[in-house]
Amino acid sequence: MKINRLQFSIDIKAEKTKIWNALWNEDSYRDWASVFFEGSYAITDNWKEGSKVLFLSPDQSGIYSCIETHIPNKTITFKHIGNVVKGKEQPIDDETKKWSGTTETYTLTEGTDSNTLTVEIDVLDEHLNFMTTTLPKALEKVKSNCS
Repeated sequence: MKINRLQFSIDIKAEKTKIWNALWNEDSYRDWASVFFEGSYAITDNWKEGSKVLFLSPDQSGIYSCIETHIPNKTITFKHIGNVVKGKEQPIDDETKKWSGTTETYTLTEGTDSNTLTVEIDVLDEHLNFMTTTLPKALEKVKSNCS
């Protein structure tokens, strides 16, 4: 099974702080993340570098990750580690080893009359079609939350 590196960008006419808040404020995060799975949410310690993040669906299943880099209003990188089932982190098994260590990075680049939000994400073949169609919809939602 292959890991694919995908990149998506969107131009947003808003201040970088407004875009950053639209991404990581709890309510707005829930809004745009619902595009992937209705009711998705994240549990973390204020998105601080080095902290753990649980990305969960309403039944408390999902993945846990570590924030490798966080420069507010500029970039954040998540290193995905393992699965969460019923709110509990699971040990790394053979299935998880296929993707454990993959990353997801959000970067804001200043432009003349807008800022560009770019997402780079590692995706397994089996999730390629879903992410290729769904991630751009999530970015559109972030953009609409900035207007």
